[in-house]
Amino acid sequence: MGLKKRTKVSAEFSMSSLTDIIFLLLIFFMLTANFVQVDNLELPESDSKTVAPTNIAVSVTKDGVMNFNGKKITMGRLKNAVRAELKKTENRSNATLAIVAEKGVTTKTVAEIMKVASDLKMKAILATSPKSK
Repeated sequence: MGLKKRTKVSAEFSMSSLTDIIFLLLIFFMLTANFVQVDNLELPESDSKTVAPTNIAVSVTKDGVMNFNGKKITMGRLKNAVRAELKKTENRSNATLAIVAEKGVTTKTVAEIMKVASDLKMKAILATSPKSK
């Protein structure tokens, strides 16, 4: 009696070659990507009539002069001044830092002020100019 041997087809797939290809594609896209740096920040315009409540205000001119609640201040002293002003406010959980940046202020300066607010667990808003019609 002749019995036939049944051969099973293996359905395995080797993933090693696929990971190599993905790794090479990743290197290719990383090397060919353009890295864009944004230097200046244009103030957004808004047609909203609502005014957000703010406790503390920081204004920055395009020359780099920073004013904190109407007084000139440096970036190094800003965090301590905001912390002192924050202690004076009654509702610390809803304290808001308003950033009034003149047209032409660098994004880096605005980001540093936002980091100060973040470190002190405050909300930070960027003041907008009214939309011109």
